[in-house]
Amino acid sequence: MIDLERLEENARKLVAAAKKAGADQCDVTVATSDSQSVSVREGKVENTGRSESDDFSLRVFIGKRVASVSANQPSDFEVLAERAVSMAKVSPEDPWAGLPDPDRLASDIPGIETLDETVPETEILQAKALEAENAGTAVPGVAKSMGASAAFGKSGFVLATSDGFSGNFARSRFMISASMLSGEGESMERDYDFTSAVYFEDLRPADVIGKEAGQRAVRRSNPKKVKTGKYPVIIDRRVAGGMLGTMLGAANAAAVARKTSFWREKLGDQVAAKSITVHDNPLLDRGLGSRPFDGEGLGVAPLVIIEEGALKTWLLDSATARELSLETNARAARSGAGTSPSSTNAWLDPGERSIEEMAREIGTGLYITETIGHGVNMVTGDYSKGASGFWIEGGEITYPVSEITIAGNLIEMFKAMHPLRDLESRGSVNSPSLLIDGMTIGGN
Repeated sequence: MIDLERLEENARKLVAAAKKAGADQCDVTVATSDSQSVSVREGKVENTGRSESDDFSLRVFIGKRVASVSANQPSDFEVLAERAVSMAKVSPEDPWAGLPDPDRLASDIPGIETLDETVPETEILQAKALEAENAGTAVPGVAKSMGASAAFGKSGFVLATSDGFSGNFARSRFMISASMLSGEGESMERDYDFTSAVYFEDLRPADVIGKEAGQRAVRRSNPKKVKTGKYPVIIDRRVAGGMLGTMLGAANAAAVARKTSFWREKLGDQVAAKSITVHDNPLLDRGLGSRPFDGEGLGVAPLVIIEEGALKTWLLDSATARELSLETNARAARSGAGTSPSSTNAWLDPGERSIEEMAREIGTGLYITETIGHGVNMVTGDYSKGASGFWIEGGEITYPVSEITIAGNLIEMFKAMHPLRDLESRGSVNSPSLLIDGMTIGGN
C-alpha cells in the first residue's frame, strides 16, 4: 500500500521549511509508484520486473525568480529548502512564474474511481501473459510469437503549496499485450493488440488479446503496393488516436506561446469539419487520465476543446494563461518540479457510419491500420508518414498493402475529416476511426 498521508505530511513540512528559508511562494510534489511486470516468449518467462520509487520535488519562487530541487525521501528538509532558495536568488527572472490564484485552488476534492486495490500475484500476471500468447499462436497462419506481457502498477501524487493547498490521489493501471508474426523470411508481418484499464476487472480477456493480435498479423500476409495518387483514406481507430493526439498538441498553450503550433492564431476559428467535437474530462470514473485536481491544485471540470469544428479553447496551465492573457482551465500536469498543459481523458465524438459502410460509400481508397515514423511538422502542419493497411476496391476492404506513404497538411486534413462510429475507451486519448477525403498516397 502507498502511504500517501505520510508523504503529504512530509510535503507540508518541506513547504514550511522553504518559507522559513525565505521563499515568497513554493510548492512540493511527491510522485510515488510501485509496479510489476512479466513478459513471456514462446511459452517461457523472458523477463520479470519490479520497481518502487518516491520522488520529492520542491519549487520555490523569489519574486519572479524560480528554482527547483528534487530528492528521494529527503531526510533534512531545511538543507533542501535552503539550497532551493539559494538557487532561486541567482536565477534569471521568469515574467510568467508563480503559483495560481489562491481563489482557484480546489477546496473540495471529489472522489473518483482511480484506484483498484487488487494486487495480482506474479503467477497471475504470468498466466495472463501465457494465455494471451497461446491464443495468438493458435491462430492458423501465425508463424511465431513476438511475446506477450502483463503488468500492473500503482502510483500516487501529492501536492502541497504555500497558499494552503494540500491533497493527494492514487491511481492503478493494469495491462495485457501480445504481438504475433505471420509469413516467413523477409515476408513476415507483425501485428499486436493490448488492453489497459484502471480496474483489473475491466481488462479485456487475455485470450481475446492474443487471438486478435494473431488474426491481425495473418490478415497482413502477402501485402501489395498501390499506385501513387490521391485517394480517400480511412484511418483505423488505433492510428486515429495519434491523430487526435496531434490535435491536442496543436491546442496546447505551451506550443501556442512558443509559436510552434499551426493553430497558434486560430482560437475561435473553424479548424476542423463540423462533424468534429473533442472533449476532455478529468473526472471520469475509471478513466486512465482522471485526476481530482490538476498539477497546481486547481479544481478541475470537463472541457470542450473543439465544438463542431470550432477551436473553443487552448489547454492551459497558470503560466501559459498569464503569457497569453487568458484564464487557466486547470490542465496543468507536473513535469518534474514544473508544470505544462496536458489533456486528461480526451475523446473525439463518434459519427454514425461503420468502416464497412464508409468503404462502400467511397468505393476506392485506403484503410490505414498502421503508420511509421514521426513525419509531423507542428509549425506548418505538413504531414508525411509511412503506412500499411488494406486497399478498398469496389466498396470492399480487399488485399493488404504496405511500403506506402501518406501525405498532406493537417490544417486541411482536419477540415476534411469525418468520424466513424467505432469509438472505444482504451486509453487516455480515444478516437473512432476517421475518414479523410483525399490524401496523397505514395506507392508504385
